[in-house]
Amino acid sequence: MDKHPRISLEQWRALLAVVDAGGYAQAAAALHKSQSSVTYAVQKLESILGVKAFQVVGRKARLTPGGEVLYRRARSLLEEASALEGAAGSLAAGWESELRIAAEIIFPTWLLLKCFARFGDEQPQTRIELYETVLGGTDEALQQRRVDLAICSQIPAGFTGDPLMRLRFIPVAHPSHALHQLGRELTLQDLRRHRHLIIRDSGSQRRSGSWLGAEQSWTVSQKATSIHAASTGLGFAWYADDTIRGELERGELRQLPMREGKERWAELYLVYADRDYAGPGALRLAQLLRENVAEQCRAVKELRPEHAAPTDTRI
Repeated sequence: MDKHPRISLEQWRALLAVVDAGGYAQAAAALHKSQSSVTYAVQKLESILGVKAFQVVGRKARLTPGGEVLYRRARSLLEEASALEGAAGSLAAGWESELRIAAEIIFPTWLLLKCFARFGDEQPQTRIELYETVLGGTDEALQQRRVDLAICSQIPAGFTGDPLMRLRFIPVAHPSHALHQLGRELTLQDLRRHRHLIIRDSGSQRRSGSWLGAEQSWTVSQKATSIHAASTGLGFAWYADDTIRGELERGELRQLPMREGKERWAELYLVYADRDYAGPGALRLAQLLRENVAEQCRAVKELRPEHAAPTDTRI
């Protein structure tokens, strides 16, 4: 049995281009080839495999059910080939010249910078590019291979990751806020009557509006903007308690006395874009993240043993 591929990567690339670009002419322009060469590549592929990939509907070529299977597998094949080429380049060069990391903005900034500083002391020639992301933006950075590592609150489909830390979120507002003036335990209905401060999803498919169904909401892009708005009495929000420790100590924010829902939890995961092809820089930075998070979590348990369960890794 002949195990050598009969279809070239260029032929698979032509198939993908026809689908992604929306037609043969558009695919030819995207690939900088003639339309006849793209058409021939796809027809040759169909002939070799004995599968009709497209059917013409009106003036458009649409994938057949068999073509849809070929399209999905071809995309995986080309992504793997691209990743392999990138890995070979990294191996040839030794340590990466640049590391790209996406981090959910709920991850403590000071802790992230501490890890960067340690890495910078060891590898000062490696540039770091940080994407501060929210929800869907973190997933997309991984899926589009724009980053080498990601710290995310959910593991996207097709990836694996390890738990990194748990974060405790509490609802807060300025002490003079109307919610604190009610002088009783609060319900979600109380919150819905006031302005909810939200940080915008950085993904292309953005989720908008208040998940509480609040009558008023302000959506901002930065964690610092949201905290400043809350600290000046412009609304309420949930924050990781580590993030607003200074504001709580200075009396600029105070936890809302909820009847239920006094706290919420988020799990953060450390995810490689592709663990098999991760370079020495990505591996070292991931190690530093795990070590520093573990060290900080142990310190928090020692300070607050009454709140920390044996398996609690929050900060």
